[in-house]
Amino acid sequence: MVPDLRSLVVTLVLGAEGGPGPTLSVRELIESAALFGHAENAVRVAVARATAAGLLVAPSRGLYALGPAARPVADEVGRWRRIERQTVDWTGGWVAVHVGAIARGDRAALRARERAFGLLGLAELERGLHLRPDNLVGGVAALRERLHALMPDGAEPGTVFALHELSSADRARAGALWDGLALDAAYRDGTARLAAWLDDAHALPLERAARECWALGNDAIRRLVFDPLLPAPLVDTGARARYGATVARFDAAGKAIWRRFLAEVRATAA
Repeated sequence: MVPDLRSLVVTLVLGAEGGPGPTLSVRELIESAALFGHAENAVRVAVARATAAGLLVAPSRGLYALGPAARPVADEVGRWRRIERQTVDWTGGWVAVHVGAIARGDRAALRARERAFGLLGLAELERGLHLRPDNLVGGVAALRERLHALMPDGAEPGTVFALHELSSADRARAGALWDGLALDAAYRDGTARLAAWLDDAHALPLERAARECWALGNDAIRRLVFDPLLPAPLVDTGARARYGATVARFDAAGKAIWRRFLAEVRATAA
């Protein structure tokens, strides 16, 4: 599948932050996007629109870095690298967010809130009431701060508070908000898929390896970024840890492949 072009160029620049420099040139973006079937003019338009939206900035002519509008989400995305250090032992409590009093007419704020809830693993128990296990480092205060950071200026995320002593029926309903068996299967299948690709990657042509590792790695990282980080016994935390370690190994290999690809782009341009 050909990825959305604006998302692609922003993701490519985000990936550059973990490499030798925090920027990509317009030529590097054009050649990288060409791997996915995007034409040069379309890339230039996408870069210009991403810059106008504040998702990218040009610190010098022809070079692009992440812009301020992309930074809050980029910071959340970067958390996947320390996924197992984000949780604490679960004592049975919950973090809740109530949004019932917030008007739903602001579509931009609504989309931002839904994305933030997805990033923070919040699920809707009842209309207007979202919650997650209170097993994240920093508890309610830290989640409240992250939620506010992900909202547009002036937009309210909702009332964030701790929730204790649910009835047994409500505890069962809350625990069923996530499909733990499906998450466990995804951890195991993802670990096997990435490990198998790494075993065969040495035989692939460079452009194919760059394209495939971007697609596989982007999907794997997205799964971790939007993982609800549930505690045991709701999920198999050991399987999640193994998946996270495999994604880290895959990401390191992918960055090495992309460094080789971009080096060839720069050599050709020179």
